[in-house]
Amino acid sequence: MSSNQRDLKFWIGAWWPVAVGIAVIALESTETLGSEQTSGPLRFLWEAVFGQVGDARWEFIHHLIRKSGHFLGYGAIGLAWLRAWWLTLPHSRFLQDALLALFGTALLAATDEYHQSFLPNRTSSPWDVLLDCCGAITLQLLIYISMRLLRPKRLARAA
Repeated sequence: MSSNQRDLKFWIGAWWPVAVGIAVIALESTETLGSEQTSGPLRFLWEAVFGQVGDARWEFIHHLIRKSGHFLGYGAIGLAWLRAWWLTLPHSRFLQDALLALFGTALLAATDEYHQSFLPNRTSSPWDVLLDCCGAITLQLLIYISMRLLRPKRLARAA
């Protein structure tokens, strides 16, 4: 295998989770997955697990589910960005990679909200971008804390 093929495999391996995350967000950011289309299936699943729920209460629960999806989904894409930067910038520090990952996540979130502003059944909100970034920051902090706690003490002293 030539070094160019190995390099290509490395870059694909580092960045494919980011590409998949962007594709998933692009798919979710369509008219087909607007709030009125997800309410029925999500309500069915909710009631199968937790029992019947009234309409007013369901609206609140549905809102929370969708906003949790923002938080967790963009948290996951933030981790994909973090991993990609960590792999491709070997001499960088965690904070540098985390800031680059946050920038990528914020750019994607803002682009997604801008795209949704053109769809008749979707809304666009800067608050969603903030929520998305909070998800990315939170999951990155959890990874950082986990790395610090799980790091062997002898490596921690050397760093």
